[in-house]
Amino acid sequence: MKVLIVGGAGFIGSHVSLFFHDLGHDVTIMSRSRPGNSSRLRELSFIATDYVNDDCGDGRLEGFDWLVFCAGNDLGNFPRDGSISQADYFAKANIEALPRFFEHAQRAGIGRSVYMGSFYSFVAPESIETIPYVRSRHLSDAAVRALSSPDFNVCSCALPWIVGYTPGLTNPHWEALAKAAAGMIEWPDFVPPGGGNFMTCRSVAQAMLGGLERGESGKSYLIGDVNLTWQDFYGLWYEAAGNPRKLEVRDEDHPILSREIIAYIGGRTPDYEPPAEETALLGYERGVLFDEVRASYTYYSQL
Repeated sequence: MKVLIVGGAGFIGSHVSLFFHDLGHDVTIMSRSRPGNSSRLRELSFIATDYVNDDCGDGRLEGFDWLVFCAGNDLGNFPRDGSISQADYFAKANIEALPRFFEHAQRAGIGRSVYMGSFYSFVAPESIETIPYVRSRHLSDAAVRALSSPDFNVCSCALPWIVGYTPGLTNPHWEALAKAAAGMIEWPDFVPPGGGNFMTCRSVAQAMLGGLERGESGKSYLIGDVNLTWQDFYGLWYEAAGNPRKLEVRDEDHPILSREIIAYIGGRTPDYEPPAEETALLGYERGVLFDEVRASYTYYSQL
């Protein structure tokens, strides 16, 4: 299949791009900038696009069978200079731009698509009306799936926190955590209350493939692997480093896990099991997180 992967040079998208490529699909990456020479991603076809500001109705989406959307705007993209409010920023980037992009994809004749959504609508629905980012992800997901038609199969996978790596690339958060666990850099000596659900990049790629091949059009699938407190999750990295440590839990501002992020699920630890029948339908692995943390520690600590 000819597959267009939007955000295919990013943290999750890069893994998805290579996963599809290694299965024999003809993959084209679409992102703002071309991947660097240190990654195999450089071998893949590339289309430069800023989907928030570019007019993607100009024909650049034509000729593809499948679309995988792994891009998005979150607090890491939000400008902190006071030039725009979070509500206005996420309205433009997510509520307006994302459905518009999928409308262009539909008109371009792409038959099947899958969207990388967020688990907040499932695990913290009370945040939809109070947190602009969560609201924007919820509304954009619903609007994209509403485009479902007999000729345009579109579904979404609602993702939790993701762990993994793509050779030749880094993730600043996981690299810093790995080096902190190895004693190479300083790291906060505590964690906030609560936690997350965590899964691997590879499992996400498998789920996205399953969504394209077998997903019900118009449906959002809640996916994930393991529910862990922040204390237990970060402890896994210290164990991987051979430096077991149990960080103290303190309800105060954390320089890495800000209250702004923790507030998305109200400072809780999510407690959910993805429906077994949906996990089987999408065909992704579970029970592999701990091995991936160990592999990620080895990779990032050596960068």
